[in-house]
Amino acid sequence: MQAAFSGGRLAYFIMNGYQYQVIAQVDRTDRNKPFDIEKLYVRNSRGESIPLSAVVHLEESSSPSTLFHFNRYKAATISASLSEGKTIGDGIDAMNAIAARTLDPSFQTALSGPSRDFAESSSNIIFAFVLALILIYLVLAAQFESFIDPLGIMLTVPLALSGALISLWLFGQTLNIFSEIGMIMLIGLVTKNGILIVEFTNQKREHGYDKHKAVVEASTQRLRPILMTSLATSLGALPIALSLGAASTSRIPLGIVVVGGILFSLILTLFVIPAVYTFISGKHKHVATEINALGE
Repeated sequence: MQAAFSGGRLAYFIMNGYQYQVIAQVDRTDRNKPFDIEKLYVRNSRGESIPLSAVVHLEESSSPSTLFHFNRYKAATISASLSEGKTIGDGIDAMNAIAARTLDPSFQTALSGPSRDFAESSSNIIFAFVLALILIYLVLAAQFESFIDPLGIMLTVPLALSGALISLWLFGQTLNIFSEIGMIMLIGLVTKNGILIVEFTNQKREHGYDKHKAVVEASTQRLRPILMTSLATSLGALPIALSLGAASTSRIPLGIVVVGGILFSLILTLFVIPAVYTFISGKHKHVATEINALGE
Protein backbone atom coordinates (compact mmCIF):
# COMPACT_ATOMS: atom_id res chain seq x y z
CA MET A 1 0.00 0.00 0.00
CA GLN A 2 2.79 2.39 0.83
CA ALA A 3 4.60 1.71 -2.46
CA ALA A 4 1.37 2.09 -4.47
CA PHE A 5 -0.15 5.19 -2.88
CA SER A 6 2.34 7.13 -0.73
CA GLY A 7 4.64 8.31 -3.53
CA GLY A 8 7.73 7.39 -1.58
CA ARG A 9 11.17 8.24 -2.93
CA LEU A 10 13.22 5.16 -3.87
CA ALA A 11 16.37 6.57 -5.44
CA TYR A 12 17.88 9.30 -7.60
CA PHE A 13 19.26 9.37 -11.11
CA ILE A 14 21.15 12.00 -13.07
CA MET A 15 20.28 12.95 -16.61
CA ASN A 16 21.71 15.83 -18.65
CA GLY A 17 23.35 17.29 -15.60
CA TYR A 18 20.15 17.35 -13.48
CA GLN A 19 19.23 15.06 -10.59
CA TYR A 20 15.78 13.46 -10.55
CA GLN A 21 13.89 11.41 -7.96
CA VAL A 22 12.64 7.91 -8.50
CA ILE A 23 9.12 7.71 -7.02
CA ALA A 24 7.09 4.50 -6.77
CA GLN A 25 3.38 5.07 -7.32
CA VAL A 26 0.54 3.56 -9.33
CA ASP A 27 -1.10 5.49 -12.14
CA ARG A 28 -3.47 8.32 -11.33
CA THR A 29 -6.48 6.40 -12.68
CA ASP A 30 -5.82 3.63 -10.14
CA ARG A 31 -5.60 5.88 -7.08
CA ASN A 32 -8.33 8.49 -7.50
CA LYS A 33 -10.80 6.91 -5.07
CA PRO A 34 -10.37 5.41 -1.59
CA PHE A 35 -11.82 2.06 -2.70
CA ASP A 36 -9.07 1.68 -5.29
CA ILE A 37 -7.18 0.02 -2.45
CA GLU A 38 -9.23 -3.11 -3.10
CA LYS A 39 -7.55 -3.48 -6.50
CA LEU A 40 -4.20 -4.21 -4.88
CA TYR A 41 -2.94 -7.76 -4.47
CA VAL A 42 -0.87 -9.18 -1.65
CA ARG A 43 0.80 -12.51 -1.13
CA ASN A 44 -0.38 -15.01 1.45
CA SER A 45 1.69 -17.48 3.43
CA ARG A 46 1.78 -19.86 0.44
CA GLY A 47 3.08 -17.16 -1.91
CA GLU A 48 -0.20 -16.78 -3.78
CA SER A 49 -1.49 -13.37 -4.88
CA ILE A 50 -4.88 -12.55 -3.43
CA PRO A 51 -6.89 -9.30 -3.61
CA LEU A 52 -6.56 -7.03 -0.60
CA SER A 53 -10.34 -6.90 -0.31
CA ALA A 54 -10.29 -10.56 0.78
CA VAL A 55 -8.54 -9.68 4.04
CA VAL A 56 -9.43 -6.02 4.58
CA HIS A 57 -12.81 -4.39 5.30
CA LEU A 58 -13.07 -0.70 4.33
CA GLU A 59 -15.25 1.90 6.05
CA GLU A 60 -15.45 5.60 5.34
CA SER A 61 -14.92 7.94 8.31
CA SER A 62 -13.57 11.40 8.94
CA SER A 63 -11.14 12.67 11.55
CA PRO A 64 -9.08 15.82 11.95
CA SER A 65 -5.60 15.72 10.54
CA THR A 66 -4.28 17.34 13.75
CA LEU A 67 -5.62 17.30 17.29
CA PHE A 68 -5.02 20.61 19.01
CA HIS A 69 -4.72 20.82 22.79
CA PHE A 70 -5.13 23.68 25.26
CA ASN A 71 -4.29 23.19 28.95
CA ARG A 72 -3.97 19.43 28.23
CA TYR A 73 -7.52 19.24 26.86
CA LYS A 74 -8.53 18.65 23.28
CA ALA A 75 -9.51 22.05 21.94
CA ALA A 76 -10.86 23.82 18.91
CA THR A 77 -9.96 27.44 18.18
CA ILE A 78 -12.65 29.85 16.99
CA SER A 79 -11.50 33.15 15.51
CA ALA A 80 -13.66 36.09 14.57
CA SER A 81 -13.32 39.69 13.46
CA LEU A 82 -15.17 42.61 14.99
CA SER A 83 -17.78 44.42 12.97
CA GLU A 84 -17.66 48.18 12.63
CA GLY A 85 -18.45 50.02 15.81
CA LYS A 86 -17.94 47.01 18.10
CA THR A 87 -15.24 46.58 20.73
CA ILE A 88 -13.37 43.56 22.01
CA GLY A 89 -15.56 43.62 25.09
CA ASP A 90 -18.68 43.36 22.91
CA GLY A 91 -17.13 40.42 21.06
CA ILE A 92 -16.29 38.61 24.29
CA ASP A 93 -19.83 39.10 25.59
CA ALA A 94 -21.27 37.77 22.32
CA MET A 95 -19.03 34.68 22.39
CA ASN A 96 -19.89 33.95 26.02
CA ALA A 97 -23.60 34.23 25.21
CA ILE A 98 -23.26 31.83 22.27
CA ALA A 99 -21.23 29.37 24.35
CA ALA A 100 -23.80 29.41 27.16
CA ARG A 101 -26.59 28.79 24.68
CA THR A 102 -25.01 26.03 22.56
CA LEU A 103 -22.44 24.15 24.69
CA ASP A 104 -23.33 21.65 27.39
CA PRO A 105 -21.57 21.60 30.80
CA SER A 106 -18.93 19.14 29.57
CA PHE A 107 -17.36 21.92 27.47
CA GLN A 108 -15.14 24.70 28.75
CA THR A 109 -14.12 27.93 27.06
CA ALA A 110 -11.01 30.08 27.41
CA LEU A 111 -9.80 33.26 25.77
CA SER A 112 -6.54 33.70 23.92
CA GLY A 113 -4.68 36.45 22.11
CA PRO A 114 -5.99 40.04 22.36
CA SER A 115 -9.22 38.85 23.99
CA ARG A 116 -7.33 37.29 26.90
CA ASP A 117 -5.14 40.39 27.24
CA PHE A 118 -8.27 42.57 27.38
CA ALA A 119 -9.95 40.39 30.03
CA GLU A 120 -6.82 40.28 32.19
CA SER A 121 -6.16 44.01 31.89
CA SER A 122 -9.79 44.80 32.73
CA SER A 123 -9.64 42.79 35.95
CA ASN A 124 -6.33 44.45 36.86
CA ILE A 125 -7.76 47.89 36.13
CA ILE A 126 -10.68 47.29 38.50
CA PHE A 127 -8.28 46.22 41.25
CA ALA A 128 -6.08 49.27 40.64
CA PHE A 129 -9.13 51.55 40.66
CA VAL A 130 -10.40 50.22 43.99
CA LEU A 131 -6.91 50.32 45.50
CA ALA A 132 -6.47 53.94 44.40
CA LEU A 133 -9.76 54.91 46.04
CA ILE A 134 -8.76 53.25 49.32
CA LEU A 135 -5.28 54.78 49.38
CA ILE A 136 -6.52 58.29 48.64
CA TYR A 137 -9.21 58.02 51.31
CA LEU A 138 -6.67 56.88 53.91
CA VAL A 139 -4.27 59.67 52.99
CA LEU A 140 -7.04 62.26 53.24
CA ALA A 141 -8.23 60.81 56.54
CA ALA A 142 -4.71 61.18 57.93
CA GLN A 143 -4.38 64.70 56.55
CA PHE A 144 -7.69 65.99 57.93
CA GLU A 145 -7.55 63.78 61.05
CA SER A 146 -11.13 62.76 60.33
CA PHE A 147 -12.94 59.93 58.57
CA ILE A 148 -15.92 62.15 57.70
CA ASP A 149 -14.35 65.07 55.81
CA PRO A 150 -12.71 62.81 53.17
CA LEU A 151 -16.14 61.39 52.31
CA GLY A 152 -17.22 64.73 50.89
CA ILE A 153 -13.98 65.03 48.95
CA MET A 154 -14.29 61.51 47.52
CA LEU A 155 -17.69 62.50 46.16
CA THR A 156 -15.83 64.25 43.34
CA VAL A 157 -14.78 60.86 41.94
CA PRO A 158 -18.24 59.66 40.80
CA LEU A 159 -18.92 63.13 39.41
CA ALA A 160 -15.73 62.97 37.35
CA LEU A 161 -16.46 59.42 36.19
CA SER A 162 -19.91 60.51 35.05
CA GLY A 163 -18.34 63.31 33.03
CA ALA A 164 -15.81 60.87 31.55
CA LEU A 165 -18.50 58.40 30.44
CA ILE A 166 -20.65 61.19 28.98
CA SER A 167 -17.63 62.54 27.08
CA LEU A 168 -16.84 59.12 25.65
CA TRP A 169 -20.43 58.77 24.50
CA LEU A 170 -20.57 62.23 22.95
CA PHE A 171 -17.38 61.71 20.93
CA GLY A 172 -18.18 58.12 19.91
CA GLN A 173 -15.29 56.53 21.81
CA THR A 174 -15.28 53.19 23.60
CA LEU A 175 -14.40 52.05 27.10
CA ASN A 176 -10.98 50.45 26.61
CA ILE A 177 -7.68 50.13 28.42
CA PHE A 178 -6.68 53.74 27.69
CA SER A 179 -9.95 55.22 28.90
CA GLU A 180 -9.79 53.04 32.03
CA ILE A 181 -6.30 54.34 32.78
CA GLY A 182 -7.66 57.86 32.38
CA MET A 183 -10.37 57.13 34.95
CA ILE A 184 -7.74 56.04 37.46
CA MET A 185 -5.88 59.30 36.80
CA LEU A 186 -9.08 61.23 37.48
CA ILE A 187 -9.17 59.93 41.06
CA GLY A 188 -6.09 61.96 41.89
CA LEU A 189 -6.78 64.88 39.59
CA VAL A 190 -10.28 65.81 40.71
CA THR A 191 -9.99 65.30 44.46
CA LYS A 192 -7.80 68.41 44.75
CA ASN A 193 -10.91 70.58 44.19
CA GLY A 194 -12.56 69.11 47.25
CA ILE A 195 -9.32 69.34 49.24
CA LEU A 196 -9.04 73.07 48.54
CA ILE A 197 -12.62 73.74 49.65
CA VAL A 198 -12.69 71.47 52.73
CA GLU A 199 -9.28 72.52 54.03
CA PHE A 200 -10.06 76.24 53.75
CA THR A 201 -13.51 75.70 55.29
CA ASN A 202 -11.99 73.96 58.31
CA GLN A 203 -9.58 76.84 58.77
CA LYS A 204 -12.43 79.35 58.72
CA ARG A 205 -14.45 77.34 61.25
CA GLU A 206 -11.46 77.17 63.57
CA HIS A 207 -11.47 80.98 63.59
CA GLY A 208 -15.08 81.25 64.68
CA TYR A 209 -17.08 81.05 61.44
CA ASP A 210 -20.26 79.01 61.51
CA LYS A 211 -20.49 76.04 59.14
CA HIS A 212 -22.62 77.65 56.43
CA LYS A 213 -20.70 80.93 56.33
CA ALA A 214 -17.35 79.12 56.39
CA VAL A 215 -18.16 76.90 53.41
CA VAL A 216 -19.51 79.84 51.38
CA GLU A 217 -16.41 81.90 52.17
CA ALA A 218 -14.11 79.00 51.31
CA SER A 219 -15.87 78.29 48.01
CA THR A 220 -15.66 81.96 47.03
CA GLN A 221 -11.99 82.43 47.88
CA ARG A 222 -10.86 79.06 46.47
CA LEU A 223 -12.71 79.51 43.17
CA ARG A 224 -9.76 81.08 41.37
CA PRO A 225 -7.18 78.39 42.36
CA ILE A 226 -9.67 75.65 41.43
CA LEU A 227 -10.29 77.22 38.02
CA MET A 228 -6.57 77.71 37.39
CA THR A 229 -5.53 74.16 38.29
CA SER A 230 -8.49 72.51 36.54
CA LEU A 231 -8.06 74.44 33.31
CA ALA A 232 -4.30 73.91 33.32
CA THR A 233 -4.74 70.15 33.73
CA SER A 234 -7.46 69.86 31.09
CA LEU A 235 -5.53 71.98 28.58
CA GLY A 236 -2.46 69.83 29.21
CA ALA A 237 -4.42 66.71 28.24
CA LEU A 238 -6.11 68.40 25.29
CA PRO A 239 -3.40 67.45 22.72
CA ILE A 240 -3.98 63.79 23.59
CA ALA A 241 -7.71 64.16 23.05
CA LEU A 242 -7.13 65.94 19.72
CA SER A 243 -4.82 63.13 18.54
CA LEU A 244 -1.88 65.45 17.87
CA GLY A 245 1.34 63.58 17.15
CA ALA A 246 2.42 60.31 15.59
CA ALA A 247 0.60 57.10 16.58
CA SER A 248 -1.62 58.98 19.05
CA THR A 249 -5.00 57.84 17.73
CA SER A 250 -5.24 54.98 20.20
CA ARG A 251 -4.77 57.41 23.11
CA ILE A 252 -7.71 59.64 22.17
CA PRO A 253 -10.04 58.01 24.79
CA LEU A 254 -7.44 58.76 27.49
CA GLY A 255 -7.42 62.47 26.65
CA ILE A 256 -11.20 62.66 26.32
CA VAL A 257 -11.69 61.01 29.72
CA VAL A 258 -9.27 63.38 31.45
CA VAL A 259 -10.55 66.57 29.82
CA GLY A 260 -14.25 65.67 30.08
CA GLY A 261 -14.00 64.36 33.62
CA ILE A 262 -12.12 67.40 34.94
CA LEU A 263 -14.41 69.96 33.30
CA PHE A 264 -17.56 68.13 34.36
CA SER A 265 -16.40 67.76 37.95
CA LEU A 266 -15.19 71.39 37.97
CA ILE A 267 -18.72 72.66 37.40
CA LEU A 268 -20.48 70.28 39.79
CA THR A 269 -18.01 70.17 42.67
CA LEU A 270 -18.30 73.94 43.20
CA PHE A 271 -21.92 73.30 44.23
CA VAL A 272 -22.00 69.68 45.40
CA ILE A 273 -18.98 69.67 47.74
CA PRO A 274 -20.12 72.71 49.81
CA ALA A 275 -23.65 71.31 50.03
CA VAL A 276 -22.47 67.88 51.16
CA TYR A 277 -19.99 69.39 53.61
CA THR A 278 -22.75 71.23 55.47
CA PHE A 279 -24.55 67.92 56.06
CA ILE A 280 -21.75 65.50 56.96
CA SER A 281 -19.10 67.70 58.57
CA GLY A 282 -18.59 67.30 62.30
CA LYS A 283 -17.97 69.92 64.97
CA HIS A 284 -14.78 72.00 65.05
CA LYS A 285 -13.33 73.74 68.07
CA HIS A 286 -12.75 77.47 67.77
CA VAL A 287 -9.26 78.81 68.29
CA ALA A 288 -10.62 81.54 70.53
CA THR A 289 -12.38 79.00 72.72
CA GLU A 290 -9.19 77.03 73.16
CA ILE A 291 -7.25 80.16 74.12
CA ASN A 292 -9.87 81.10 76.72
CA ALA A 293 -9.74 77.60 78.16
CA LEU A 294 -5.99 77.82 78.49
CA GLY A 295 -6.31 81.25 80.16
CA GLU A 296 -8.72 79.95 82.74
